Amino acid sequence: MFCLIERQVRRALGPEQTTTGLYPDNRRVRPTGRMIFYHLGELTLRIGHITDPPTVQITRHVQPHLLDLLDTDIGQTRWPPT
Repeated sequence: MFCLIERQVRRALGPEQTTTGLYPDNRRVRPTGRMIFYHLGELTLRIGHITDPPTVQITRHVQPHLLDLLDTDIGQTRWPPT
């Protein structure tokens, strides 16, 4: 899984395959599977109700960028799970 996630993010970044926001000093680096999972590991899903859909709570500024690179639309919640 680590390799597949890493490959998807690097492909989405394009030829340079580097991004910022993975380290506190904001340097440009090639993301690794370990870095990606570290930053996405703190995502939480707030359970919704009939009138209140579930939401993903973002805790790090780089998370939306990584989810976008992984082509993940957190606004599209599927229920029941397929």
